[in-house]
Amino acid sequence: MRSLPVASAAAGLLLFTSTPAVMNAAPDSPGFAGSGSSQVEKVPFDPSAWELVWAEEFDQGPAPDPRHWTYEVGFIRNREAQYYTRDLRENARIEEGFLVIEARHDPEAEHPITSASLTTEGRVSFLYGRIEVRARVPTGNGVWPAIWMLGENIRRVGWPRCGEIDIMEYVGFDPHRLHGNIHVDAYNHTRGTGRGASLLLERPWENFHCYAIEWSPERIDFFIDDHRYFSYENEGTGEAVWPFDAPHYLILNLAIGGGWGGRHGIDKALFPHRFEIDYVRHYQRQPDN
Repeated sequence: MRSLPVASAAAGLLLFTSTPAVMNAAPDSPGFAGSGSSQVEKVPFDPSAWELVWAEEFDQGPAPDPRHWTYEVGFIRNREAQYYTRDLRENARIEEGFLVIEARHDPEAEHPITSASLTTEGRVSFLYGRIEVRARVPTGNGVWPAIWMLGENIRRVGWPRCGEIDIMEYVGFDPHRLHGNIHVDAYNHTRGTGRGASLLLERPWENFHCYAIEWSPERIDFFIDDHRYFSYENEGTGEAVWPFDAPHYLILNLAIGGGWGGRHGIDKALFPHRFEIDYVRHYQRQPDN
């Protein structure tokens, strides 16, 4: 493992490190993968080079807009402890201009741990451009919030052929580290060849941070607060490596436990947990940029 200091780092940004790429995973996958690396570069966002084409500001409540969002329901993947509920305000709501995804623990309930996973599948799709999400993660042993994307063709071709883009993953037992990962047919956890990297931030749960990708036919760049820390390039060798010329949908979820998030157990004294999302924005590049 190699660490590189970051020049001109923003306040609270510590350093980059290569990391095992651990997926948020399609249903029934165990959630482990290989490694990847990159270098950190400060690349401030230039709004004049982009056109905002879609946004969800979460300023109309009390529930997420059903024109844009639907829900995963049940025990979905990765041997996680939470039951994902459908359209319950205890687990997903608009509150003071934020989407709040809340994981709760009630030992007397039919499902003692509940949470929510919101997805734009069948409602809003994304192909190329800049996708950014401003969010604040919870922390503590057992939490596993994520911002990620899957190919719309997953029902037809399956995972990992559909492609997966993990814009942000976080596990509370490693509290200062944020992850970005890619999973495709050639590079994924089942082969031990996943591609990803991570960035260390000081106490990321205390503040909102901007998690983003910039996606073109040639590459996908990963950012945290205008720091590019990982890039995945189109090798030009076909869909096994690059299934990213097709639309993907977005998932916002707060998992508890599971194959990665639960490695150090679940601290039930810390419930409830809140994953707060300020906005989701999709930009396309302006001509000549």
